[in-house]
Amino acid sequence: MTERRIVVTGLGAITPLGNSVAEFWNNLIHGVSGADMITKFDASKFKTRFACEVKGFDPAEYIDKKELRKMDPFTHYAIAAAQQAVDDAQLTEGSYNPDRVGVIWGSGIGGLFTFQNECMAFAQGDGTPRFNPFFIPKMISDIAPGHISMRFGFRGPNFATVSACASATNALLDSLMYLRAGKADIIISGGSEAAVNEAGIGGFNAMKALSERNESPKNASRPFDLNRDGFVLGEGAGCIVLETLEHALARGAKIYAELAGGGASADAYHLTAPHPEGLGASNVMKSALEDSNLKASDIDYINVHGTSTPLGDVAETKAIISVFGESAYQLNISSTKSMTGHLLGAAGAVEGIASILAVQNDIIPPTINHETVDPELDSRLNLTFNTAQKRTVRAALSNTFGFGGHNASVIFKKYEP
Repeated sequence: MTERRIVVTGLGAITPLGNSVAEFWNNLIHGVSGADMITKFDASKFKTRFACEVKGFDPAEYIDKKELRKMDPFTHYAIAAAQQAVDDAQLTEGSYNPDRVGVIWGSGIGGLFTFQNECMAFAQGDGTPRFNPFFIPKMISDIAPGHISMRFGFRGPNFATVSACASATNALLDSLMYLRAGKADIIISGGSEAAVNEAGIGGFNAMKALSERNESPKNASRPFDLNRDGFVLGEGAGCIVLETLEHALARGAKIYAELAGGGASADAYHLTAPHPEGLGASNVMKSALEDSNLKASDIDYINVHGTSTPLGDVAETKAIISVFGESAYQLNISSTKSMTGHLLGAAGAVEGIASILAVQNDIIPPTINHETVDPELDSRLNLTFNTAQKRTVRAALSNTFGFGGHNASVIFKKYEP
């Protein structure tokens, strides 16, 4: 039986670089940093006092004000990105069967704002349990796809994936499999995260995972630079409408790219550190290539996990060389986290959008803030430092790796009838 082809027909984005796909992409290819000093709370006593916050976002543009208080910010971002993507895909009434439209969404943490604020309020009280009745529904990760489905009346498969920073990519993978299996015609997929708060910054500071370059936040996320000192926390959402090719053609949908395949693996090595030789990363990229029926030489761009941590960046480049061999030196590689920061569970969705647009527009977004060569990195790799590069992008691979050793990769390629 011929395997169903799956295509991208809609995009939506709420990011530190802009609250639309167009604004996000324009800032991305022009090397704009989304980092600045934290405005959401008083961070003066924290080791890290900056982040990549979403800016100028008004959830009331998308959600009734009475409903806003029933949702955590990670759900606000999810609904806004989903609305953009559904509009972009022109999913109008009568163009689809709502019983065959699903929502599969990723979030690594879910409602951290809600959890933090409710617990703080209880701790500061007199011990009387006065909790918001929406505490649990606001907090749980699966509530975002639930809200999206209720908003649009989508009654197909509906659930959340949780695999730390690989969550949104795992959501895309699950969507791919459901669509290939004929369980749905369309799946709204992606991820959202809203962890720029006291608990998020404090928790990652305690792990020594965040950059502490407070004197120059816009230069702090510097993947592959010798002087990198940790990642910059980001927030936001990305949404990708995935659809069977047959269904997309039948309703005359525009097609951005084809989701050719993907893979998942585990490091089985350490709670937070990557395998030093990138074993799990190698395995997941091999799996993605095999699932996509592509050779290493067919890939022109890798949007790497590239968090700007001393160990992670080296391990990922070792994995790329292991998998791609001599083809590794013909690739463009870049980390868009140098601009967006690390969106945790939403990273795979936002970076997936960057990969899709690189394929569509034949432009490679840069890895900004590179100043000093790291001798541990192979100098023959083209890490697309500081300036976007134009080239034909036949296919792009997007990597995401999460605490716990979770690895997920997807490959987008040019759509050819």
